[in-house]
Amino acid sequence: MSRITINDKTFEPSISEAEIKQRVKDLAQKISRDMEGKNPLFLAVLNGAFIFAADLMREMTIPCEISFVKLASYQGTTSTGKIKEVIGINENLSGRTIIILEDIVESGLTMKRMIESLGTRNPESVHICTLFFKPDRQKVDLSIDYVAFRIPDDFILGYGLDYDQRGRGLKDVYTLVSD
Repeated sequence: MSRITINDKTFEPSISEAEIKQRVKDLAQKISRDMEGKNPLFLAVLNGAFIFAADLMREMTIPCEISFVKLASYQGTTSTGKIKEVIGINENLSGRTIIILEDIVESGLTMKRMIESLGTRNPESVHICTLFFKPDRQKVDLSIDYVAFRIPDDFILGYGLDYDQRGRGLKDVYTLVSD
């Protein structure tokens, strides 16, 4: 792994594909134990969580389902703070155990909005599972049930995360080098 440049930004490797895959496998094992007998519905937040969701689903050992929702709050390397639901949820959530799959939780505003939206559909329970969590950026109180990596407040890309729609397909995670 070596430094890469995308558009006008330089990134250095920070988390290897092997480490990510191991953490995803560990999360799947924990969720499978915790959700035994429940047939949870995973709601993966697009676009960033699609790779994470696919890898996690392949490691699950219990019956489960998956669907996708698209929320947008990013522009370039900064959150706009305005969350817009682009693609909604079509499944009946009443009485279901829901696990939201997110690529990264920073302020928590996106998750708060999603939980509020889901609450109107009478799920049995709602859980949050995130690949990355930036505790220093958190603005709202959230209960995050499953976290693969707690990371500092750095801009990252790769493994589904992007910079202006580029870099999502990188197998490793890269951190922005300070200008």
